[in-house]
Amino acid sequence: MANKIRGEVALIAGEHRYVLLLTLGALAEIEDGLGLANLSDVGQRLKRASSGDLAVVAAALLRGGGHAEMTPDAVLSLPCDLPSLIAAVGETFAAAGLSQTQAKDSMEAKEPAGPFAGTPCSRSD
Repeated sequence: MANKIRGEVALIAGEHRYVLLLTLGALAEIEDGLGLANLSDVGQRLKRASSGDLAVVAAALLRGGGHAEMTPDAVLSLPCDLPSLIAAVGETFAAAGLSQTQAKDSMEAKEPAGPFAGTPCSRSD
C-alpha cells in the first residue's frame, strides 16, 4: 500500500502492485540515465520524453519505492498501458512537489485517454 504522506504512488500492473517514490537516489539515477547535467534539465527533458526515457524514469521511481530489481527493460515489459504509467510517473513527481499541474490533470482523469493498446493499470487513490 502506498503511503501518500511519504509521496508514494501506487501502480497496479497485471496482478502485481508497485510503489513509485521520488527519492534523492532516484533523482540522481534519472539525471544520470537521461544524461542530464542538473535537476533543472529534468522537467524540460520529460516534456519531450521518448519511451526509453519513460522507462529510465519509471524504473528509478520504482526502485525508489522499494523494487530494487526493476530495470528500464523490466518497465517496458510491465502489463500496463502507457497512459496509466505516464500518469503514475506524473503523480509521483507531483507528490514530491515538483508538478502541481500534472497532479491536477491526472486526478481529474477518470480513464486513460488516447489510442494506446495494452492492459489498463489502476492507481489507488
